[in-house]
Amino acid sequence: METYLDRILEVKRREVDGRKKRTPQSAIERGIEHLGPCRDFRRSLLQADVAVIAEIKKKSPSAGLLQQRFSPLAMARAYERAGAAAISVLTDATFFGGRLSHLRSVKSAVAIPVLRKDFIVDPWQIHESRAAGADAVLLIAAVLGSELRAYLDLVNRLGMAALVEVHDRGDLELALAAGAALVGINNRDLRTFRTALQTSIDLAPALPAGVAAVSESGIRTAADIDRLRAAGIGAFLIGETLMRAAAPADKLKELAGR
Repeated sequence: METYLDRILEVKRREVDGRKKRTPQSAIERGIEHLGPCRDFRRSLLQADVAVIAEIKKKSPSAGLLQQRFSPLAMARAYERAGAAAISVLTDATFFGGRLSHLRSVKSAVAIPVLRKDFIVDPWQIHESRAAGADAVLLIAAVLGSELRAYLDLVNRLGMAALVEVHDRGDLELALAAGAALVGINNRDLRTFRTALQTSIDLAPALPAGVAAVSESGIRTAADIDRLRAAGIGAFLIGETLMRAAAPADKLKELAGR
């Protein structure tokens, strides 16, 4: 049976193939040569007791449209004022209503690190991310499989950070074997889009010293944060809960206990 993830990856691969034909990697690399250093995404997460990566996304396959009046720039500034450690920008257009231009505008408007959240299926996208100003990219272990180490090496060579996303024990073993220093435990199963915080609680104790954990998806209340902190997790990627809130910045403060 075809899953959400299967459909997304099929579309993404076609999309990337088209973009590669229009913009050769050599042209992107020339632009990267003149960029300054990335902001330190991992250090930003480790400096706070409750580090929130506040996400900007217009819609999702499971929840539909999240905001009628969608302004990535205004949201990014509000998130930063509310104490976000970093900002995640969804750049997938078909399923999440994102644009790479959203990331560029957010990066120019804030001083905190910016994560490009998308479905990375080709090294070309990593160069594209760096050229667009991303300080970090999401790499999904279940998508990249045995290629994960090579993708991680490229991210490191370009001076960015990688948030390596896992959902189960097999994904986690793959991420650790590839050398991931920052592991995002996705409480949402990308095949069914169901969420369960227990996923983070079960997997976090298996992370070795020196590997930081980020809990992703399904975090709705300060009590959820407390449960995850009790499992040793100090960083949280929060999207729909903030995007659905009448005042996203106030909701961020509430979740972070500020």
